[in-house]
Amino acid sequence: MSDGRPRFHALAELFRAGVAAVDASEAVRGALRREGHELVVAGRPLAPAARLVVLAVGKAAAAMASALEAVAGDAVAGGLAVTREGCELPLRRLALRTTAHPVPDARCEAAAREAIALVEGAAPEDVLLVLLSGGASSLLACPAPGLALEDVAEATRRLLAAGAGIEELNAVRKHLSAVAGGRLARRARAQRIEVLAISDVPGDRLDVIGSGPFAAAPTTFADALGALAARGVLEEMPERVRAHLAAGARGEREETPKPGDPALARVRHVLLATNRMAIDAVLRAAERAGLAAEPLPGMLRGEAREAARALVARARTARGRAPRLLVAGGETVVTLRGSGRGGRSQELALAAALALDGGPPTALLAAGTDGSDGPTDAAGAYADEATLARARAAGLDARASLAANDSNGFFAVEGGLFITGPTRTNAMDLALVRVDPARA
Repeated sequence: MSDGRPRFHALAELFRAGVAAVDASEAVRGALRREGHELVVAGRPLAPAARLVVLAVGKAAAAMASALEAVAGDAVAGGLAVTREGCELPLRRLALRTTAHPVPDARCEAAAREAIALVEGAAPEDVLLVLLSGGASSLLACPAPGLALEDVAEATRRLLAAGAGIEELNAVRKHLSAVAGGRLARRARAQRIEVLAISDVPGDRLDVIGSGPFAAAPTTFADALGALAARGVLEEMPERVRAHLAAGARGEREETPKPGDPALARVRHVLLATNRMAIDAVLRAAERAGLAAEPLPGMLRGEAREAARALVARARTARGRAPRLLVAGGETVVTLRGSGRGGRSQELALAAALALDGGPPTALLAAGTDGSDGPTDAAGAYADEATLARARAAGLDARASLAANDSNGFFAVEGGLFITGPTRTNAMDLALVRVDPARA
């Protein structure tokens, strides 16, 4: 935050209350407890002689692993934590790897191969504890046989640029991967697998969080081809990707595990934190501050600029005699049309600024709970009815910036960037809209 705009600061504090409610360390501590020499994992005790082998993957992996080490201590026989650069924490019992997101690189493949060796090396009598959070799809990327990492990376880039949602992305990535879509469960030897997850996906679907490496995958090779065709990028895919998916659709590749697969009978998933928990915490914090607050289910989805217009339209109907807070949670997408820099939350804020320009007092803060938004160092951005006036005074053209997908460049000059640094958790995005009484 670059200036003293009071509504900016007030919304930022409410946002932080939401992030605190999905803190990864606290979520893990709440799921574990010691009863004498016995460790209890989400209500189920470990046998006293059981070895605990740990795989932590995602943007929250280091925070989750650190909390586990603090509670479980010497019950942890060893393991691996894989997280995004900037989200590291020192670990004592787990090896730590930092890899790339959202487009995988060679480090992602190397870490994935370490994870495969870990789950294959755990004995049947061991307990495999998986700490899973958003970002795992990229951070743990191992191409299926016959594919190269650059094939997976190019498919990811093309889908992101086309505005694909997380479900479409994961339908494709699961069928290009040797670990996603339940495939790690097939490789694991442990007869008890506990997955503690932080959800970063709409509907908190276990098969979508981190591309569900230990969950049944309802999508098929044909669905992956359909997702590419629907986004108009099938013909842009590397030849090996198209050939691999087509072969799978013909039944020439092994499908991902489906519901009822015996490999999944050993797996229990427990959700530790969700976007709804973050929303509820914001609502409580607003009410403690004397601000009437209302959730807006389902409004933070689809194209970011369209979601922005819908939020502003809803704000116009909420205006009354006292300030009011509207809270939306979810995840939007951005279809790239220009060569600027930004992210879905910053693009949403820029589109909202255009809709709010010169109108009654309304302020919006849109940001990712993980502290990142696209390939930038911002979590999101702030906009209000005076954003465009400030921008014009600085020589900025908001419409041109939006057309170029250059929301980061716009707010960096205008002053609305919201920078938190990595939060080491990931429960999708929040959009907070403060609606004040109209000025006389």
